Amino acid sequence: MTKGLSRRGFTRTALAAGAAAGVFRPNIIRAQDRELVVVSYGGALQEPHRWLGDRMEAKHPGLRVRLVPSESQEIVAQIKAAQGYSPYDAMPNGEPPHLIAMRDGYIQPRQDDTLTNLGSVYEAFLEKTQGYGVPATYSLIGLAYNEDLIETPPTSWADLWNGEYAGLVGICRTSSNLGLGTLAVTAKIFGGSEDDLEPAWQKLQELDPIAGRSPRILAQMMERGEVGIAPVWNNDAAVAAEKGIPIRFVKPDPGPVAIVSVMSEITGTRHPELVHEWMDGIISQEYQAFAAAAPYYFGVTVEGVEVPEAARPYTPATPAEVATLQTVDWSKIVPVRGELVERFDRTFAI
Repeated sequence: MTKGLSRRGFTRTALAAGAAAGVFRPNIIRAQDRELVVVSYGGALQEPHRWLGDRMEAKHPGLRVRLVPSESQEIVAQIKAAQGYSPYDAMPNGEPPHLIAMRDGYIQPRQDDTLTNLGSVYEAFLEKTQGYGVPATYSLIGLAYNEDLIETPPTSWADLWNGEYAGLVGICRTSSNLGLGTLAVTAKIFGGSEDDLEPAWQKLQELDPIAGRSPRILAQMMERGEVGIAPVWNNDAAVAAEKGIPIRFVKPDPGPVAIVSVMSEITGTRHPELVHEWMDGIISQEYQAFAAAAPYYFGVTVEGVEVPEAARPYTPATPAEVATLQTVDWSKIVPVRGELVERFDRTFAI
């Protein structure tokens, strides 16, 4: 090598002068120049992502993992509008938006050879991804009830129509996955399906329910005692119980409804290798155990993880319990979602 030259043929003096003048920078990407931007959740539910991000930062000195707490359509619009590189690198999507992301091309197919932990993922959850991303967690739709208002706890979905609960039943608007999941499971237990939701509409009208505009509002109505029993997210029931509110969660027969969240690589990421490492971390046993613990209670998608004792009332703890989970064929629901929201609002005067 010629004395005084860098490996790329520039003199050290020229490099320094050029960088100072803003003409060019050395073609060396330092770790501190890298930032992995991950779409995450709001509030406490973001903490498992932060836990994983901290470990990646420790492994790669100078790397910054930035979490953007948003599930809004603004994120999707920014990704679609990006010319070249995306402003975000990875994102979680529930099953319905995951199907849309696949269709619209703003997430990438999974590269299985980059994921050392993929072999431990439950096959049923892996199938839900359709080859895009990894099944990060799942949340459950089950029944929650207020012990001060409900004398006889429910044990099955059909118990929701128990005359004892008349005037106390709440349901969520179908603009949410909670509402759509409730509609689908009701159809199934009364002889219908995702292709035939009519039995669900009839049975839900029989309840003369109190309708909540969103899962959060429905949970708040339960906490205030305006609703005594309702299909809710397991996470919301757990949060209420931890506040000291007498809310109990039931995984009703023949099984609660699991809705999978899929962590995917965003098209146009600058750092595909870091995204693959992030995704592999998401399906590690260590991350899964952390996310399953209080106060998150996310469902475990990986075999061999011991679910913490405190989480067991809210999420399956054994392979046998996982096997009872019900799912929704969202490919049948997503195309008619707008019609279902309109019908719900018209039927229940939202």
